Amino acid sequence: MYYILYGLLYFISLLPFFIIYRISDFFFVLLYYVFGYRKKVVVQNIAIAFPEKTAGEHKKIARQFYRNLVDTFIETIKMLSMSDRQFSKRCTTDMSAVNALVAKGLNIQIHAGHQMNWEYANWVVSRGLTLPWIGIYQPIGNKSFNKVFLKLRARYHTKLVSTREFKTAMPQLFKSQYVLGLAADQNTSPQTGYWMYFFSQPVPFIMGPDKGALKNNTAVVFTKSTILKRGHYHFEHVVVAESTENYKPGELTRLYRDFLETIIRQQPHNYLWTHRRWRHKYSQEFSDAWFDNRPAPVN
Repeated sequence: MYYILYGLLYFISLLPFFIIYRISDFFFVLLYYVFGYRKKVVVQNIAIAFPEKTAGEHKKIARQFYRNLVDTFIETIKMLSMSDRQFSKRCTTDMSAVNALVAKGLNIQIHAGHQMNWEYANWVVSRGLTLPWIGIYQPIGNKSFNKVFLKLRARYHTKLVSTREFKTAMPQLFKSQYVLGLAADQNTSPQTGYWMYFFSQPVPFIMGPDKGALKNNTAVVFTKSTILKRGHYHFEHVVVAESTENYKPGELTRLYRDFLETIIRQQPHNYLWTHRRWRHKYSQEFSDAWFDNRPAPVN
């Protein structure tokens, strides 16, 4: 099954970009207008994040988000046959600041959010780093699809570790200098997160990136994606700290929350709005996990 699937996707990837994007336009219409995939969740999330905008503006952001989402998946298929030269024209970055940390012998955590195109992000960082980096991924349920994506993501020597294997693999991975990529805006259960405001409402932020940085005293870098035009991206890397020894628990998460809100406001359509980021409600039972510098809401 894997070889049939890979062959089919590879054939599609050989199509020129102008046809690839016509296919994307077709699936956008199906996803947004016909099936309305998670449409209610998306519009509700955008309304929570931007209460000052009108309902019409919320829908406009949602439509562009769905276009970007479908583009991301069709661009990922295109990557199966994309040349280095093609990729370099469509995706840019400057890794000099991160490589300067590598040259100092520091271990590094790169904190990223769910912006487009996350598969491009992996490649552009892998190509630009002076040593292989570790990418944590969520396995896909279908084994054939999972194998296709693992092959794709490892093209520039990313060390791929599944979320299920990460804890047991850590001792071996961390024996030598490393750069670790983490999604710092993951949802988590209300009992196991740092609670703080995200835009206008409290949410639990995953603790792992913050705790790992403090435990291992890593340098910390935040990454931002910008859509320059359709199919063209720029990734910016901001060095937040060369050492975390003076940081308190939750402080890096607050800094990342502020960073994430800022970049989402700059390009609201360039964020994954389909997940229910505000599905958990804060209550006093989580007061010990409140890590915002603003007072918790009173229920």
